[in-house]
Order: sequence, then structure tokens, then C-alpha cells
Amino acid sequence: QLQLVESGGGLVQPGGSLRLSCAASGFSLPYYAVGWYRQVPGEDREGVVCISSSGGSTNYADSVKGRFTISRDNAKRTVYLQMNSLKPEDTAIYYCAAAWDSGPHTVQGMCIPVDYWGKGTLVTVSS
Repeated sequence: QLQLVESGGGLVQPGGSLRLSCAASGFSLPYYAVGWYRQVPGEDREGVVCISSSGGSTNYADSVKGRFTISRDNAKRTVYLQMNSLKPEDTAIYYCAAAWDSGPHTVQGMCIPVDYWGKGTLVTVSS
């Protein structure tokens, strides 16, 4: 069964950190770029970051540059998002997304078009 499963969300105070994980199964993750998106209810889904299939290229949204770091372990079929210096405006449901890596434009396009979506994990930043 093809799936992406996110974990690691929760409640954290402003300035705190969380690490999200995205575990893939049912398809060959090493051929796919993987991204993280987030969505606040009532708003559009926002691309946060995308990493190439090899892990050698990344693209971050300006809102998270310097605070979030994406990484991947293809042997473990898992992608991680380390989130530091969290702010209340980072509160959202975070989704993992996989896109066939067809070249540099895939990462620059924030992993669009997406082939597979996870179901999301809630991150709440509040005191």
C-alpha cells in the first residue's frame, strides 16, 4: 500500500523545537523529491520546503529559512523536518508530499506536482 505517514507533531512553546518525520512505504522513495507543506484551516496549503531525491538540493520558503532543516535517510525510507525557534505563526497541520524527481525544476517548484500526500500532523506553537 502506497503511503506517507507523518509523526512528531504536538504542542510546543514559542522558541521551542520539534522534529517531524515522514515514513514512506509502497513506493521507491529514493526516486522521489519530498516536501513539507502546511495548512491553517480556512487558508491555502503552503509549501515549506522541498528536498531532492539524493538530498543534495533543497528549497526553503522564506518564512522558515534559517529555522527549519530538512533531511532524508533513503535507507530508512524516512524524511525529517527539524523545526527550531518556532513561532505561533508556524501553527498548522504539516503534510509530507512526494514528487517524482525529474530534475532541478522539481525542487525549485517546491515538489510540484505532488504524487503522494500524507494525512498530516498537527503542530501547535503556543504559550
